[in-house]
Amino acid sequence: MMIVDPIKQGLAQGWQHIDVGLQTENSTLEADVVIVGTGAGGGVAAEMLTAAGFNVLMVEAGSLQSSTDFTMQERNAYPEMYQQAAAMRTKDKAIGIFQGRTVGGSTTINWTTSIRTPEPTLDYWASAKSVQGLSPAQLQPWFEQMEQRLSIAPWPVPPNPNNRILKEGCQKLGWQHTVISRNVAGCWNLGYCGMGCPVNAKQSMLVTTIPEALSKGARLLTRAQAYQLEHHADKATALLVRGLHRQGQPTGVTVTIKAKHYVLAAGAIHTPSLLMRSHVDDPHKVLGNGIFLHPTLLSGAIFDEQVKASNGAPQSIYSDEFVWQGGVTETIGYKLEVPPVHPVLLASKLIGYGQSHAQIMDKFNQLQVTIALIRDGFNRHLPGGKVHLDGEQVSLDYPLDYQFWAVTRRALLSMAELQFAAGAKQVLPLTDGMQLLNSWHEAKQAIATVTLAPLKTIVASAHVMGGCAFGEDTQQAWVNSEGRSHYLENVSVLDGSIFPTSLGANPQLSIYAITAKNVASLIKQLGR
Repeated sequence: MMIVDPIKQGLAQGWQHIDVGLQTENSTLEADVVIVGTGAGGGVAAEMLTAAGFNVLMVEAGSLQSSTDFTMQERNAYPEMYQQAAAMRTKDKAIGIFQGRTVGGSTTINWTTSIRTPEPTLDYWASAKSVQGLSPAQLQPWFEQMEQRLSIAPWPVPPNPNNRILKEGCQKLGWQHTVISRNVAGCWNLGYCGMGCPVNAKQSMLVTTIPEALSKGARLLTRAQAYQLEHHADKATALLVRGLHRQGQPTGVTVTIKAKHYVLAAGAIHTPSLLMRSHVDDPHKVLGNGIFLHPTLLSGAIFDEQVKASNGAPQSIYSDEFVWQGGVTETIGYKLEVPPVHPVLLASKLIGYGQSHAQIMDKFNQLQVTIALIRDGFNRHLPGGKVHLDGEQVSLDYPLDYQFWAVTRRALLSMAELQFAAGAKQVLPLTDGMQLLNSWHEAKQAIATVTLAPLKTIVASAHVMGGCAFGEDTQQAWVNSEGRSHYLENVSVLDGSIFPTSLGANPQLSIYAITAKNVASLIKQLGR
């Protein structure tokens, strides 16, 4: 079956794309609206604004990759489409961070999990974070609109063994579990979503909103880093963009973009860092503070059966048994999911070295992995991290205190219990000093006493949120509840950086729906 690459096809038909990394001279461009970032927020904004008749210019720091380029190999995907070749870490190196850097942003390389914003999160934002207009009822039509637009529905195919084990463990223990909704159409159930979909089944921004915007006259700049926002009084006046080599170093070429309105959707690290580098008004020091990660713990398990966790839909079952247990603010909860298991990803996250590392890798096809995503931002013990600028360098400081390690221990216990209940022969919580455990009884004793600490315990994140919070209280928020800046009248922020806490759920659908709602309001305000 021949797979048509919609990006290559569109470019051949005259879509306007400029690879700034190839430019040799400085230039100036104009637009009604310039959008920084082409991920979940930027992609939705581009389609809606272009459809409303605006001259839209999209700016993306990554390169343009499409299904023709997706080889289903980690060695190609990570350096081409991830921030820092998927090796990004917090300042102290304790947390590994996975974030997209390509057209479509993280929607191009995520695992398709699509979950509506939990009601307790929306309620907390309204009561504690001054967010208005985002009740479950007010968001309902926007969820429905984006679910229809992006083919989001519960996955009807039986779960692969990796996810089935999570389901069976929950059933044995009487724990809550749910079938995941995925944004796919005609999915081949390959399992390589994290390397870009080679058959264009994943309904990412790369194959949906961005092509639609380009077909209606929007322009796209790639390998183009939005470096500084010029401003005067209460208005942005220009965006300075730097061309980038493929490895990310500046080429020395600058594009100056002058627009009537500026939309920032570069993600929870790069949106606040752009604003901080631009020295915009921030009297209450909101920018760069409150970065949330859903810090994630891992537990491996060896089964007699062939799990082959690299095959099949990466995520199709989750459990919210522990997310809200004990209350919204009183306890720190965690969500249970599974990741796909691919060789480089596994090898880089395993504990141990030499023979012990090789022994686990040798059981690659019998290995199941469960993850626990910690719900941060609701409790004073997990207030989030902070973006720092040091010249050209952007870093993220995310301290982990004793309360984090307390919930880590609980999460490791939950995962081991679930895996043994599902029939695991051995379980390996991924923290240094831990051995393969042969029973739930042995696991309880070992996990209760093992030392947990940064750089000893594996912690990762694929959900970077916050840093430019929204709300009506300027002491807490840099943009209002519709994403409009409190200080620059022609600047909007439309990405996950506006979240004032983490979500307790995978973020892409929340970004889609909230962005759609806020862009609809923006279109009315811009008067067209």
